Formats: sequence, structure tokens, C-alpha cells
Amino acid sequence: MRRHLDALAADEAIVEYEMVNAGARRGRGRPARSYVLTDRGQAHLVNNYEDIATAALGYLAERAGDEAVTDFSRDQMESLADRLRPALTEADDNLTSQTEALAQALSAEGFAGSVRPVGQGTGFAGLQLCQGHCPVQHIATSFPQMCDAETDAISDLLGVHVQRLATLAGGAHVCTTFIPLGMTESASAGSDAPRQTSLDTINEERPSR
Repeated sequence: MRRHLDALAADEAIVEYEMVNAGARRGRGRPARSYVLTDRGQAHLVNNYEDIATAALGYLAERAGDEAVTDFSRDQMESLADRLRPALTEADDNLTSQTEALAQALSAEGFAGSVRPVGQGTGFAGLQLCQGHCPVQHIATSFPQMCDAETDAISDLLGVHVQRLATLAGGAHVCTTFIPLGMTESASAGSDAPRQTSLDTINEERPSR
């Protein structure tokens, strides 16, 4: 598998990698890498339906105004939230378990979700919810209301205020959302998590261009 990934990175520039934080707990073997799709890789996942959808939203904005696009985006993300919510109700009633369940549910919807702890031992301890693929990336590039509505949906599902740090539509390789943990969960999560020293370090951990 690693040889295939290295070939995609070197020969076709479909993926690229960064080394996983050396402080993270891991098993034996070669140094861990985190692979993400490049812009070229993301382009392979685009279809013509996105062009039609973008044109339709452009028509809606021209005829009914930007507020209509915002309302449409909220409606779409509320529908997504309704599909994701059952997975959270089956998870343990703590923010870490809820976020992990959300990541799995997002993956089932095509968003390639994952979770990792950040900022343990600091006043900014929390989780990073990452989405390695966005089914509506092309649309959201022209209409960021989709990203805003998705962020609101994540906040509503988890019951906490979250902060969107980066988006595929904005040019990053991964959509990254910071979810703050309470003091109790921060302490329990800290035993197996890499220790950071500041919010700047948290921002440095998120995938960048």
C-alpha cells in the first residue's frame, strides 16, 4: 500500500504526505505519514453535476438574491445533519465519542472524516475534525455559504461552538474544524495525545497548502 501511495505522490502528483507529529503515540514500523489529495487528485473526483448545480445556484442568486442561496445551503446541511444524527445517538454521551461517531458518519456520506486530539495540556485542548474530501467542494468554492452552513450543522450536532480552521473550497487540502473539549475530557484525552504549547501550535498542525 505504501509503495502505491509513494507512486501516486511521486509520479502522478495525486497525493502528497506530511510526517505525523513525532510526539503522537504510535506502534512499531516506519515513521508514520499522513496522506492527503492534491488539487490534481481532488479534480479526479469532480463530476459535471457540480457544474450544473453551481450554475443553478448562480441563477438563484441572480434572481432571488444571496439570502436565497444561504437559505438553500442551510436547508441542504440540515438534511445532512438529519442523516448524521442517528450515528451520534448510538455513541457514548461524551464529546470525544460523539465527534468520532460524527467522523464515521461523514465518511459514509463521502466526506472522508477523521479525528485527532490537539492542544492537550494547554488552555486550547480540543479535537480536530478533518474531512479529506468534500462532495460539494466545487460548489462551495463559488458559494461559501455551503461551508458556513456545514459548520453550523456540526456545531448543532455536537452541541458546542466549533471553529472552522480551513476548507477544501478555500484552497486547503483538508477541511479542518476545531472542537474545544471541556476540562474533564481534556485531562482524560491527554494521556495518549501529543502535548502542544499554544493555539499557534494547533494551527500549525492543521494540513496546509
